[in-house]
Amino acid sequence: MSGVRPADYPPPFASGEVVGRPTDPPDERIEVGVLIVGAGPGGLACAIRLGQLLEEHPDVAERLGDVPVAVLEKGKLPGSHLLSGAVVNPRALRTLFRGRLRMEDLPTYGPVEGEAVYVLTRSKKLRIPPPPTMRNHGNWILSVSQLGRFLAEQAEQAGIALLPETAAERLLVDHGRVVGVRTGDRGRGRAGEQLGTFEPGSDVVARVTVLAEGTAGHLTGAALDHFGLHGANPQVWALGVKEVWRVARPLHRIVHTMGWPLRARARYREFGGSFVYPMGSDLVSLGFVVGLDYRDVELSAHDLLQELKTHPLIAGLLDGGERVAWGAKTITEGGFLSLPRKLSAPGLLLVGEGAGLVNVPRLKGVHFAVESGRLAAEAAFRALRRGELPGRVGALDAYDEALRESYLWRDLYEVRNMRQVFDKGLVGGGARASMMTVTRGKLPPKDYGTEPNAAAELIRTGRAASYPQPDGTLTFDKLSSVFAAGNRTRDDQPSHLRVRRRVPRELAEMWTWMCPAQVYEVGEEDGDGTVQVKLTPSNCVQCGAITAKGGRLTPPEGGSGPEYTLT
Repeated sequence: MSGVRPADYPPPFASGEVVGRPTDPPDERIEVGVLIVGAGPGGLACAIRLGQLLEEHPDVAERLGDVPVAVLEKGKLPGSHLLSGAVVNPRALRTLFRGRLRMEDLPTYGPVEGEAVYVLTRSKKLRIPPPPTMRNHGNWILSVSQLGRFLAEQAEQAGIALLPETAAERLLVDHGRVVGVRTGDRGRGRAGEQLGTFEPGSDVVARVTVLAEGTAGHLTGAALDHFGLHGANPQVWALGVKEVWRVARPLHRIVHTMGWPLRARARYREFGGSFVYPMGSDLVSLGFVVGLDYRDVELSAHDLLQELKTHPLIAGLLDGGERVAWGAKTITEGGFLSLPRKLSAPGLLLVGEGAGLVNVPRLKGVHFAVESGRLAAEAAFRALRRGELPGRVGALDAYDEALRESYLWRDLYEVRNMRQVFDKGLVGGGARASMMTVTRGKLPPKDYGTEPNAAAELIRTGRAASYPQPDGTLTFDKLSSVFAAGNRTRDDQPSHLRVRRRVPRELAEMWTWMCPAQVYEVGEEDGDGTVQVKLTPSNCVQCGAITAKGGRLTPPEGGSGPEYTLT
């Protein structure tokens, strides 16, 4: 063991830095009725439902001013930063569009036709019956980036103002209630100096602010700290790396794998697996996910995916095909026991994955985001009716009450301990998870804790020796993958990554291997066992892994990052 823990080297960042009062003069602030931060499924579902309610109640829309609802999106366009599997439970989308649209009207690849689950060894496979939590009959296959663009179109048709390329940099809090956000500056140089293209950020103030930032949300984390909303367990994450392939032969079922190339022994703490989903007759979505509580310095989600593709099962599916897209994103994994104790505060609502609403055992989060967005919209609308003050303490409690009465809460409660037990290894964790499934979470009678991802003590086992060399046909390096993501981060803007720049070698190497976009590099030795950490922030695809493993991702200039279209 190295004795090195990422948590012992916290980043130069405090959440209080990004919480403050408005600074623009009152007459220069941008005023909206409801402000939604994040144009993902949760934020856009919230916007669409608000549009429906305001159409039914034009008097409320009129009182909210010229811009009743606005959505800020830090990506180039809605969908640019969205990545998921995705096999989606259609329940929430059907509820959102009831009487207006059917699933057949949405951009999908149709319902799941069949499924297979395999346990892999290095060269063999064993097909097993799908565990109850992984059965997908009745679910639909889609690209979440395509879904995001479609939902954005629906929101705009409902009169919602969408503001892309706009990063929310600071949460505005005045007299104990959230009153909006401040957007980031544009056109600053690497040292923070103003360039010729400089545009200052603005205070965007609102009666209700909805944070729908997705995984490892910048302002969501600050809000949890500021209002003391953290749950019983700390939040934890996994990292997923995904490719889209054009294939020679159609795939007619969804595929999940577990086992190889991860190691089953508990000491490694390697939890995860892969998915392969058909996207029509000529495309497949292929991804690998690994929990970020792993310990090995040389573990790399990107390289695990490349290694997986050398297995005969996966290589056979891809034979004769070509990679057309790549991306990476963290997945919130803490579950029910890591949920905030409240998902509202005065003037504020938290929705979707940023709030922790992900069912990890079922591999489902999109429909939770949509449903929570819809419920948030209805709670916000009630608080905006005449006679109510949305910034009043308790004015938005209806959102928490609706969540607790929903199927989201029941589903998450039943699997509340399932992620934690896999700290015992694949075999021990699988046995305990089966007991939880059979009893619908009634056994075991106690709740299990988690520790932050960054608290795991690092070990070194020579893991990288098994990774295949990139051949540019089946396996690929990180830099060519970043190019495939359409990354467009300006290389002379200030760094948006907060990490210690002088750390033990083991930690610097861990960051280097962990990052799927080759952002971090081990620099010069300092002579005392530490090294300098070199950064290339323009490579970053904003996956969020660094926030889980000892650093902090903050928003770069609006419009930066990947431009996902198929993920």
